[in-house]
Amino acid sequence: MNTLRFIISFCFIFLCFEGNSQEVLSLRPADTTRSVLNPNAPAKAAFFSALVPGLGQAYNKKYWKMPIVYIGMGIGIYSYTWNQKKYHEYRDEYKRRLDGTYDPSNPHPIYGNLDNDRLIRAQQFHQRNRDLSALITAGIYILNIIDANVDAHLTQFNVNDNLSLKPEVNQNQIDFKFNYGMTLTYTFNK
Repeated sequence: MNTLRFIISFCFIFLCFEGNSQEVLSLRPADTTRSVLNPNAPAKAAFFSALVPGLGQAYNKKYWKMPIVYIGMGIGIYSYTWNQKKYHEYRDEYKRRLDGTYDPSNPHPIYGNLDNDRLIRAQQFHQRNRDLSALITAGIYILNIIDANVDAHLTQFNVNDNLSLKPEVNQNQIDFKFNYGMTLTYTFNK
């Protein structure tokens, strides 16, 4: 549960600081050069990311996110293949015992010291971890697409100093403990 809280807190802080680093668009009447917004950019980024994971992040010029995508998917795929290999090893050993082709006098039995119940439990363990690895890899792939789409949307979002969300830490003057909070500030232009 603490890990889930840490991940949610990290994502919230990341999103708060990510929004502050975006380009500010100026829409003054005297300004003749305005940024042209591409409404198809989020769809393109999502399509590129679905086509090749990480390509949507490159399209959004967030190159530092590409290794994160590839590391996450690589770990998921490696875990899937390793658990699949171990599952087949335990299953084949159990099948040899059921067929009667198991030779306990073999000087190098793979899992000769395990009984049948342990072989069945090992198969179930690796099958469950294999399926979980496939789900996590698919989740990382989907998050890759969502990240590219949302990031492309946010690059077109007008962020300026008139609207800001800032975390605050104040010290209580009675018991000298720190109070945490958020301040939403909106400044009206004249």
